[in-house]
Amino acid sequence: MSLHHATVDWTLPEGQDFAKGRYSRVHTLAFDGGITVPGSASPSVVPLPWSSHEAIDPEAAFVAALSACHMLTFLDIARRAGFLISAYRDTAEGKLERIAPGRMAVTRVGLRPDITWAGERVPTAAELDHLHHEAHNLCFIANSVTTEIVIEAPVSVAKDAR
Repeated sequence: MSLHHATVDWTLPEGQDFAKGRYSRVHTLAFDGGITVPGSASPSVVPLPWSSHEAIDPEAAFVAALSACHMLTFLDIARRAGFLISAYRDTAEGKLERIAPGRMAVTRVGLRPDITWAGERVPTAAELDHLHHEAHNLCFIANSVTTEIVIEAPVSVAKDAR
């Protein structure tokens, strides 16, 4: 077992009206390693100026956490299977939608990994599918949520020309 910490910090800016909902949702997110990043409600949920395009919203952070967990797990599984990877880029996308009156959820996250393989051995389509399936099954974050998580085409099998 391990513990992981984050500190979320928000203060009502002077002169803003909390009771009327006219206040900034910008806050900070501080993590174990010492990094602090700006956070905000998504402008698609809370309109500007009460949110910020320049901050991480919870929905994007959720999608990024799923993508990063899948990638880190995938890299290790591929390495153990004897494959070499020189680059991995995922343009993941999460779908936020109404699930009941007054309730919203990120119901689906699509992962779109673009992988550059190094070395002589490149996985077949079946091997690649198996690697992603195993990464999904072992990803800590994927195991923690009920959101549908799919690997969406195209999945690149480009070989590094170096």
